[in-house]
Amino acid sequence: MLHQISTPLIKTLVANLRDQRSDALRFRHTVKEITKHLLNSALKSSQMKIDSIRTWRGRESFEMIDLDAYMVVSVLRAAMPMQESVMETLPLIQAGFLAIQRDEKTHKSHLYYDRLPDCQEKIVILVDVMLATGGSLCDAVEIITSRGAQKIISLNVIASPEGVEQVEQSYPEVDIYVAQLDEKLNEDKFIIPGLGDAGDREYNTL
Repeated sequence: MLHQISTPLIKTLVANLRDQRSDALRFRHTVKEITKHLLNSALKSSQMKIDSIRTWRGRESFEMIDLDAYMVVSVLRAAMPMQESVMETLPLIQAGFLAIQRDEKTHKSHLYYDRLPDCQEKIVILVDVMLATGGSLCDAVEIITSRGAQKIISLNVIASPEGVEQVEQSYPEVDIYVAQLDEKLNEDKFIIPGLGDAGDREYNTL
């Protein structure tokens, strides 16, 4: 199911990403800020637990997100700032990494790095900046599902209607939280208006 987080602040942050004057530092920072908004929306129905902690008055019990139930997984490399943002917000959450690259000629994706911890019965927060064709996301969901994940939540800064449709047809149980649903894919399968290559812009590899 698609959830679009379309607030004035989110629209402004996404516009800042589109701005070619945004250098790598500003681009990464903005991606991280958007991720926090997406994470907040995605975790509104979180699994909670009562935990006992030491406070200035002694030990007391409080309700908290049950982080043992969750894992964050990034699709390298563009998603690295998103994963950092999640882990800065929830420092005790477990993390995993998948590297899936798209062939620019065939538009097919392939996995070349897999560092995914045991996700049996976990709720996996899958992060990637752009959901374009849906190929990489579907590949990641297939891998994570095969490892026994209980549920998958996808956080994406921008998405194309075609990519969302592909994921919803293949994995309707995945919840997609996106900051901006863009217009379309062009003939080269790039999102329009899009951001350009997010990974290149984040790490000055243009």
